Amino acid sequence: MTSHASRSNPRRILLLGTHGQHNIGDELLLETFLHELGDDHDYVINTYDRADTAARLGDRYLYTLIDTARDRWSLLRHLWTSELVVFAGGSILKELSAATRRPRYATLLMIWAVVLGARLAGRTPIAMLNIGVGPLRTRRGRLLARLILASVSFVTVRDAASLEMCRRIGAARRVRPSTDAVFGVSPRWLRGGDDDRVDGSGPWRIALNLNHDVEAPELWDAAMRALSEALTVLAAERSIELHLLPMQSRGKEHDDATVLRAFARSLPGVPVVEHAPEDHRDVASIISSCDVVVAERLHALITASKLGIPVVPLIYDTKVREISHQIGAVDRAVDLSVPFSADAVLGPLRRIAAAPRETREQQQSAVDRLTVRAQQDFGRVRAWISARTA
Repeated sequence: MTSHASRSNPRRILLLGTHGQHNIGDELLLETFLHELGDDHDYVINTYDRADTAARLGDRYLYTLIDTARDRWSLLRHLWTSELVVFAGGSILKELSAATRRPRYATLLMIWAVVLGARLAGRTPIAMLNIGVGPLRTRRGRLLARLILASVSFVTVRDAASLEMCRRIGAARRVRPSTDAVFGVSPRWLRGGDDDRVDGSGPWRIALNLNHDVEAPELWDAAMRALSEALTVLAAERSIELHLLPMQSRGKEHDDATVLRAFARSLPGVPVVEHAPEDHRDVASIISSCDVVVAERLHALITASKLGIPVVPLIYDTKVREISHQIGAVDRAVDLSVPFSADAVLGPLRRIAAAPRETREQQQSAVDRLTVRAQQDFGRVRAWISARTA
């Protein structure tokens, strides 16, 4: 499937990621990289759902879509014909958890095959940009990650934990610290237009995102009971309205929307507004209408922080723990990998409600620094691409 946009003398870039799985965060990463790298390239993009990805991108860019699962020969052909290979963000160098129901090394082996294919195709330059590295719990996983990184020309990692993992496996020499790519875009771009934030009248609006794929699944039910108790107590203290914010509403068992609807049934006395966002613009609109965001998903937290909405991170893995530190929200975060009480959630919510302006200003100061870093890094990436394809 090919778009009809046309460019003169475009560079062909193979852009790889976890696209087409109906995860709004992954699709946001794809659109962020296309926006930042520019519309003067000819992109080849992998996806698990070509129709969905094509509908999202329209004719804004020149691109060809290849099916990740079915077009392996097409991928090999494009490895030979592309001028650059770019892995566009995401947690890609990791061992998969049992919750995914996929082989532990599936992602690492697939990426190693792509990297090896690119090398065999004539040493095509490879970049891995704003990626997450880890968890890598086994010797085999660390070896695969080290082999991959040793074959890549340009690498940036999105957080300190990823950089430390690269050091531990002996692969930090080419790795540059960065942050998540989405910090590089503007709030207006995220919203798709002007600010549509509502005024502060009415109930206190809480956007809630939940993701069932946690590192400690045995603690999930207890965590949901504590969260439900916290919101019930808060509703007795003040008027609140809960806005359900799924970042993945289909394409997997226990998707966010299903989990959120089940959780909402534990709050019979709390007004609940159900949303069905289709893309990052819908997510930004929902978040902009709320006073606080309580979320597990990385890009729900990043979008909220970019839009100036205070967050309470629900830490379910390393990347959320790292982003909590980066945006100065670690003192408001709740760790789902250990038992916690309702007070662990109530405390941060009460502090935000008591001092919303101070919380926003403190969070915004950290976000501003991350935005500068992300924009500078995209400038370096564009210069690197130009030098490699001149």
